[in-house]
Amino acid sequence: EQTMKNMTLITGSAAIALGGALLLGGGGTLANWNAEATTTPGTIVSGNLNLVNSTAGTWKDRNGDAVTIATYKVVPGDKLTFTQDLPVTLVGDKMAANVATTGITATNGFTPANVSVSAPVLTVGGTAVANPLKPTGSAQTVTATITFEFLSTTAGRADVGVSYNFNSVAFQLTQVTQSGLS
Repeated sequence: EQTMKNMTLITGSAAIALGGALLLGGGGTLANWNAEATTTPGTIVSGNLNLVNSTAGTWKDRNGDAVTIATYKVVPGDKLTFTQDLPVTLVGDKMAANVATTGITATNGFTPANVSVSAPVLTVGGTAVANPLKPTGSAQTVTATITFEFLSTTAGRADVGVSYNFNSVAFQLTQVTQSGLS
C-alpha cells in the first residue's frame, strides 16, 4: 500500500508541475502591466555640399590687362593672375568646407627656383574669405584667384621655350570636421 501511495503522490506531483509549467510557459498567461506612448520626433534631412564650374575663368597680366593664355609667352618678371568664379552650395548646421586646387605643382615644367604659383586666394563679393567656408543660407559665389609668376631672378637663358600646363587643374571643395562631429 505504501508503494501505491507513493505512486499516487508522484503522479499527483507530476500533474501539478505540468499544470504550473503550462500556466507559466505556454498554456496560460500571467499579465504584467505595461503602457506605451508615441511621439513625433520629426524628420531628419541631410545637408548639401556642391561646387560648380559654370563659367570660364580669366587670365590677366600684372597690369590687370586681359591675356589669351593659349598664345601668351611669359618672360622673367611676368606675373599672371587666373580668376575663377565658383558657385558653392553649403547646407548643414555643422557644415564647413575648404576650397583647394589639385593639379598644380611647384614647376609643371619650369625650374622650381624660377616660378612661383600661389594657393588660391578666396573672395566673396570682393571681400576676402578664408577656409573653411560656412553656410550662408543660400548658394554663394566664391572667386578663386591663382597667381603664376615667372620670377625676374631667372638667370641666363633658363627655362627658354618651356611650358607650364594648367590643363589638369581642378578646384575641390572638401568638408572639414567641425566640433560635435567625428
